[in-house]
Order: sequence, then C-alpha cells, then structure tokens
Amino acid sequence: MAAAVAVTAASTESELDRSGTEEEPRGNDTEEDGPQQTGPASVPHSRLSKLPLSRIKALMKADPDVSLASQESVFIIAKATELFVEMIAKDALGYAQQGKRKTLQRKDLDNAIEAIDEFAFLEGSTLKKKGMGK
Repeated sequence: MAAAVAVTAASTESELDRSGTEEEPRGNDTEEDGPQQTGPASVPHSRLSKLPLSRIKALMKADPDVSLASQESVFIIAKATELFVEMIAKDALGYAQQGKRKTLQRKDLDNAIEAIDEFAFLEGSTLKKKGMGK
C-alpha cells in the first residue's frame, strides 16, 4: 500500500515538473523577501494595525453612546481609520503633484474633500467654520 502511494506521488511530481506549473516550496519565501529589518525601526510582523489600539479604544469610550468596546470592534475601527487616511492622503497627493509640490498642504486636503463625492461628509468641518480653512 505504501509503495502505491509513493509511486502515485512520484508520478504526480514528475508530471508537474514537465508542465512547468509546479510552485516553488513555500519554505523559501523569507529568503526572497530581502533583508529583514531589525531594531526599533522595524515593525513586528504580528502587528496588524499601525494605530495604537489603546488610544482608539479611549477615543471610542469618550463617546457617551459607547459603553463597551470589544477588541474586534476597536481593531475594525483602527483598520478603517488607516484605510481612510491612506485614501484621502493619496487623493490629496494628486493635488500636491499638480502644484509641483511633494509636501501635502491643507489646501490639498480641502481640494480632495471638495472634488471627491466620497468625502462630502467632511465638507462642513469645524475648522472651516472657525475660519481656519479656506
């Protein structure tokens, strides 16, 4: 029985080699990624959120409507915030590049908010009402 299994596995491997569709072993992935950073500047691989979850939880609990915040909900809010900041920053970068600048300015964010429908909920922000915006 063991011989039959070994023969079947060997014939399957040789067929995959001939067709060229066999994937490389997964154990070699870390060597191909390049050098790993070490020291305080490196981010641990297990960290899924870049924002401090304790601060996100504190902000959530500052809302009087929130009494409890599960770890899952805190993580989801943190991840959504990261994605939102990335999205608005990329859109604002386009306006900075149109002005031949590499640094984002408040006017770039304002332009992105005004031009993109997804950011319409930000149009009445308190900074603009207080005269700090345009």
